[in-house]
Amino acid sequence: MPTPIPFEPHRFQSTAAYYLAGRPAYAPRLIKRVVELCGLRDADRVLDLGCGPGQLAVAFALFAGRVTAMDPEPEMLRVAAAAAAEAGVDVSFVNGSSYDLAPSLGPIRIVTIGRAFHWMDRVDTLRRLDTMVVPDGAVVLFGDSHPRVPDNAWLDDYRALIDRFAADDMHRSLRRSTDWIRHEAVLLDSAFNQLETVGIIERRQTAVESLVERALSMSSTSRGKIGEKADALAQAIREAMTVHARNGAVVEVVESDALIARRP
Repeated sequence: MPTPIPFEPHRFQSTAAYYLAGRPAYAPRLIKRVVELCGLRDADRVLDLGCGPGQLAVAFALFAGRVTAMDPEPEMLRVAAAAAAEAGVDVSFVNGSSYDLAPSLGPIRIVTIGRAFHWMDRVDTLRRLDTMVVPDGAVVLFGDSHPRVPDNAWLDDYRALIDRFAADDMHRSLRRSTDWIRHEAVLLDSAFNQLETVGIIERRQTAVESLVERALSMSSTSRGKIGEKADALAQAIREAMTVHARNGAVVEVVESDALIARRP
């Protein structure tokens, strides 16, 4: 059985301020494609589990009748609420984790999880969601990756710095180990075992300062985790990116992806 990564709330409190500015945004075309594939209607409910600063909750609020965003970190919820207000969308926020899932939150057509599933007890979470999601509903895991293309040449230097400053992070090491069970394997052993993936690839201009904020938005290199070393990491990123950047920005090719899991 997959072992959940122990949750450490303090690591995420300090990441909230940097997340929206630093992490790659999910492509709007990907959101629309998931809406189409899952048959989301304006009377349906969406649950954004482990919502963080609300990227997915805000995006899906344009298409759903009701969106509930759930996260155990109050600071993340504060940032998410501000983002929803700025976007002019209606989202309900709940302070809680996957262990607080209950049928009273349903019925749900789509459960979205972005970059957070690995922090949960994945088997227990899917069992709970099975009692909440409508028969033809779906659990959708969102993520992003960087294709090996010339535009992303700067990424090797960037990742090397992240690895150096996060060298003693046990959570990062666990996910990279051969013992880590991929999400697909966990889903295939769950009620939501019909899997489909969709991805959107975009070329973007990304400011070097956004890359600094991206590093500080990661739990393994957050100020809450590495303390004063965060300033040294920020400066190291700025210096390393000078050979790759033009007018203070790098070219970044990002693939926004969604893994859609349904019942048979």
